[in-house]
Amino acid sequence: MRVRNKYRKSTAFPCNVGSRCSISIVVWSLVGFLLMLQIYSLISHRNTVSGDIRLRMSRHPLVRELEQVEEENIQIPPPRGKRSPRAAKRRPKRTTTLVDEFLDENSQIRHVFFPDMKTTIDPLKDAGNDSFYYYPGRIWLDTEGNPIQAHGGGMIYDERSSTYYWYGEYKDGPTYHAHKKGAARVDIIGVGCYSSKDLWTWKNEGIVLTAEESNETHDLHKSNVLERPKVIYNENTGKYVMWMHIDDANYTKAAVGIAVSDYPTGPFDYLGSQRPHGCESRDMTVFKDDDGVAYLIYSSEDNSELHIGPLTKDYLDVKPDMRRILVGQHREAPAMFKYRGTYYMITSGCTGWAPNEALAHAADSIMGPWETMGNPCIGGNKMFRLATFFAQSTFVIPLPGIPGSYIFMADRWNPADLSDSRYVWLPLIVGGPADRPFEFNFGFPLWPRVSIYWHRKWRLPSSWRVTK
Repeated sequence: MRVRNKYRKSTAFPCNVGSRCSISIVVWSLVGFLLMLQIYSLISHRNTVSGDIRLRMSRHPLVRELEQVEEENIQIPPPRGKRSPRAAKRRPKRTTTLVDEFLDENSQIRHVFFPDMKTTIDPLKDAGNDSFYYYPGRIWLDTEGNPIQAHGGGMIYDERSSTYYWYGEYKDGPTYHAHKKGAARVDIIGVGCYSSKDLWTWKNEGIVLTAEESNETHDLHKSNVLERPKVIYNENTGKYVMWMHIDDANYTKAAVGIAVSDYPTGPFDYLGSQRPHGCESRDMTVFKDDDGVAYLIYSSEDNSELHIGPLTKDYLDVKPDMRRILVGQHREAPAMFKYRGTYYMITSGCTGWAPNEALAHAADSIMGPWETMGNPCIGGNKMFRLATFFAQSTFVIPLPGIPGSYIFMADRWNPADLSDSRYVWLPLIVGGPADRPFEFNFGFPLWPRVSIYWHRKWRLPSSWRVTK
């Protein structure tokens, strides 16, 4: 018996060693297989993307023109006189930057960021070969000759009338501070609406959701905050539904408001406000998916993260489902779009009215997980790219004709005079391999990169324009 026991003990040890060796071989084999699969998928995807880009460019040569970005060489002038309190407070002892010059209403190069009335975009003026050109940062007039007031806006295309409708904050009022440390603001006037057949000539359809003048307890009282209105159409109810950020002057209410209308041009009836999922909600947007399901995307938890959740079938409320994304990244101003089954989103940092760096994000499922792809801005100069061309994202418009082609809508805020804030519309193209790896996961993403191209002057290829 002792011999047998001895024998059993002596054979047990080598057996365990062999098992551990076998497990190690299996694990490392699996790692190697996954690595090879990742490399194969990346190469295959890059080839597919490259082929897709070559095909699109061969059929549409003007895409190549939009990708030929312009560079900027703006020299910061030497100090002259006293700087504005806003600029001095921002960087009292540091070297002046372009962002400081942008924020300084007394800057010698202010005309670079906010060109004067002599350079307005006037669709009714016979511009000859300059027709249909976008000039980012210039004053843009409607068909009545007045500056367009649709800030923080969104867009819908109404198939029944073959018309685009642009909704945004109507800020044609004086800029002031509610208290000493308060942010620059304009009293609520309402939501402006403009219509167009060609995305360039805009007719003023009036204020479709108006402020409340007398009832100080009303969400829309002029002393409160109404920002980033977005409208989607509900095929089930036949209603146009507007979602917007509702707040008080101190930004402590942090809610969303909902309004409805039978017509895209209003009037919209205000239904009330709520904190979605019981959470703070500030900068927000809505996104309607291909299957008709709509989603609310909003900044929450002191803007430290974004939340995404589906709306009810009538688009008048949120469902209980919600996902927290980009946690701890402090992103706001979300603008979402979709291309070939992948969801994309452009966001900005949280620096008040001051411009900052945009980031592009992508996900296979709208509820996540979401990955950050990096800064999508191309052209200008380094500071232009780091400041999103001195603008902040608000919406992305899908364009007819060429898949993967969009207009990036952004606001160039003017905190000294918010009514004179400008619009920065630029071409956005999805295509080509990503140029940086995932931030938190292994390997490069399999999605094509998102590129926003800087141009002082550009226009849509004729095949993209909507027929009048």
